[in-house]
Amino acid sequence: MTKTNALRLLDAAKIPYRTAEYAYDESDLSGLHAAEETGMDPDRMFKTLVARGEKRGVLVFCVPVSCSLDLKKAAAAAGDKKVEMIHMKELLGLTGYIRGGCSPVGMKKKYPTFIDETAVLYDEIAVSAGARGLQMILDPVRLMEYAEIRAADLIEI
Repeated sequence: MTKTNALRLLDAAKIPYRTAEYAYDESDLSGLHAAEETGMDPDRMFKTLVARGEKRGVLVFCVPVSCSLDLKKAAAAAGDKKVEMIHMKELLGLTGYIRGGCSPVGMKKKYPTFIDETAVLYDEIAVSAGARGLQMILDPVRLMEYAEIRAADLIEI
């Protein structure tokens, strides 16, 4: 396994984590395949989504792979009127990551980042380690403190 930028940053900050590798499936945009392949509960594995707010600009949201981001709730959490998902072609330029390997840690710039409030219910959650087929599993509170991520109600019911 190669060390990604996200993992190097956690190492430098002395934040404990473990990794899980899986065969990336281009056809599964939900991330459920990743949860299945790694044996993780889909409610504990979070996908990283990038959106743009009318006023606030680029915003990052982490939600369980078993759920969908509620754009109205996302806008409310960010203090914006309206939030829309960015176009896939913008992802690499904005974050330094490609689809399927976007991590909330180590983006090109520091964007306001939010995670669904359910993350704190668990001792460990998984988020992308910054490469397709690689997850980092860590304490959600440590992740939130390190990456300045705020918890909010973000998922569609």
